[in-house]
Amino acid sequence: MNLAAAMLVALAIDAAIGWPERLHRRIGHPVSWIGALIAALDRCWNRPQDTAPRRRLLGAVAALLVIALTAGIAAALQRGLPAGWPGVLLAGVLAWPLVALRSLDAHVAAVARPLARGDIDAARARVAMIVGRDPARLDAAGIARAATESLAENSSDGIVAPIFWGALAGLPGIAAYKAINTLDSMIGHRTARYAAFGWAAARIDDLANLVPARLTALLLALASARPRAALACVARDARRHRSPNAGWPEAAMAGALGVRLSGPRRYADRVADEPWLNADAPDPEAADLDRALGLHRRAMALLALVLALIALAIWR
Repeated sequence: MNLAAAMLVALAIDAAIGWPERLHRRIGHPVSWIGALIAALDRCWNRPQDTAPRRRLLGAVAALLVIALTAGIAAALQRGLPAGWPGVLLAGVLAWPLVALRSLDAHVAAVARPLARGDIDAARARVAMIVGRDPARLDAAGIARAATESLAENSSDGIVAPIFWGALAGLPGIAAYKAINTLDSMIGHRTARYAAFGWAAARIDDLANLVPARLTALLLALASARPRAALACVARDARRHRSPNAGWPEAAMAGALGVRLSGPRRYADRVADEPWLNADAPDPEAADLDRALGLHRRAMALLALVLALIALAIWR
């Protein structure tokens, strides 16, 4: 099967319609199904009275079980697909819910609109839906920075990474990645409850995003008007980020826009003293968030072009 073509179909469908609200109300979403399984295993196996080594072991078993089950179902579906273009189109339809292109764009645009008209309260309410930091303490620059960072990081996690693994390994690849990413978002936290149980989930997620994060940084740099500045910021600052992967697309975005990102931020229960990316640049403003959205869209169009070229090369 032409997997690149199938992922291009998935990307195109998601760009056109996203995941319709009516469909979500009727059947939910594949990620919510995966999340329900993770939550059940968390309730049953993540017991405070167990020792840390036991919780780490059970967390690893839970992570592998979720990934194997999700990939196994996807593999069975892929084996049942017809050959040729009908199979490619059906694979794209099945992969479509696992791509978050339209929803990411919509969530960040929903922050940019009130921020542009100076409605800080509305912008805070919107940015609270996509980041974990305390929105009450965010000024206009803090809101723009938080939304821009989320856009950069989730360009990798929500779009490039699933497409990469889908193009490499088909439906099992994209489904397994989505299971890994959901595991990390639910239990891969450095908290008292999840430091042991979620350790394996977090490490697997780090490995799964190793290549996609760097590919996302390259796409953002190539799609920008300042590719050299973007790549220079990546080379200088990406490894300073607390995450082994998120710093790459965030540094590329910071360098491309000529703004600083990351830095200290306040959560509900703590202050995270993170290093700056592109530290000598100014804070982003409302207009910079619009510029970030434009850059993101061009980078995703470039991703679609790369997929199309690969698909054509395979068909020949």
